[in-house]
Amino acid sequence: MKKKANTAVDIHPLISERWSPRSFDATAELSVPDLTGIMEAARWAPSSMNSQPWRFVIARRGDAHFATLIDTMSGFNKVWAPRASALIMVLADTTDQSGEPRIGALYDAGLAASLLTVEAHHRGLVVHQIGGFEHAQAVAAFNLPANLTPIVILAVGKQAPADALGEATLVEREIADRVRKPLDELIVGGSL
Repeated sequence: MKKKANTAVDIHPLISERWSPRSFDATAELSVPDLTGIMEAARWAPSSMNSQPWRFVIARRGDAHFATLIDTMSGFNKVWAPRASALIMVLADTTDQSGEPRIGALYDAGLAASLLTVEAHHRGLVVHQIGGFEHAQAVAAFNLPANLTPIVILAVGKQAPADALGEATLVEREIADRVRKPLDELIVGGSL
């Protein structure tokens, strides 16, 4: 299912055609070259002073890390996310070697997640960003040090038809039009 963004001007198809489906093919496997490719895209994201303050927990469907990440999820995320081929938890390393705060760590880790998402789309995969998870539970489950802050879990895999979700509410959300706020609501200073 394609859902092209309604944009004011044409933008690159890797961006305009990218969206976050919940319906994943539960039989699809994520190949090592594809997983390596999306992780390389994340690795080469820009970062303040080349600090690269991102870390990842990679989990493949069926392994212990995958089950642990599913267990941290809240609400309906536990219904659809187990069908993804992989889950990737994005972490920000929020302090430098001297213990000082890295002010841009969350931003930089977000850039890494963004490039991972674009590369995945380029490879015919889909990614859904999951903010609905228990962060403290994830910290405890993976015994994360205080400097590593969980930000998001990315569900990665091949897209399945919307009706594979089964639950009517999820199917409705899957087929709904993509909506964004207009640019004039997002620009708080200056103008186009």
